[in-house]
Amino acid sequence: MNDDVWVFGYGSLIWRPGFEYLERRVGFINGWARRFYQGSTDHRGVPAAPGRVVTLIDLSDEECWGVAYRLCEQTYHEVFDYLDEREQGGFDRFEVDVHAGVGDAADIKAHMYVADKHNDNYLGSASLENMALQIYQSHGPSGSNVEYLMRLAESLRQMNVDDEHVFALERHVLSLVNES
Repeated sequence: MNDDVWVFGYGSLIWRPGFEYLERRVGFINGWARRFYQGSTDHRGVPAAPGRVVTLIDLSDEECWGVAYRLCEQTYHEVFDYLDEREQGGFDRFEVDVHAGVGDAADIKAHMYVADKHNDNYLGSASLENMALQIYQSHGPSGSNVEYLMRLAESLRQMNVDDEHVFALERHVLSLVNES
């Protein structure tokens, strides 16, 4: 294992990292599942009408696919300052092992941001219909919540990742879009 600094993204960081990086690798983490359980009052919603963005829940038999970015040694502190600001709505940073690439001698140790159920913006589970309606109706400073969901679904397909939760929500939201 070397001293490279990596960041793992499983949501908007997949398609919009917002920082410079030296290398990008598709990979996965074990024991986690992506869910639209986190409220967004600062990006895809507002305090009076929060949107829904992804966080991870602990599920031992699951794996979550995303993207690992290797950061430049000279600028990684600036990247973390940026990400700490971007992910401030209830997300905490910690290290995780990312499995990336065939034949890698070792896992990548990467930092990632996760919002657990103890933060003020955590919304938790709801029916797919209710989550889809909330996503359909939400908009914030970073754009519509629908765009967030669609970009994530598109990015996962480009990575050949099948995420049942994301794609089921996408189907429900698209039916709302088509009805309007």
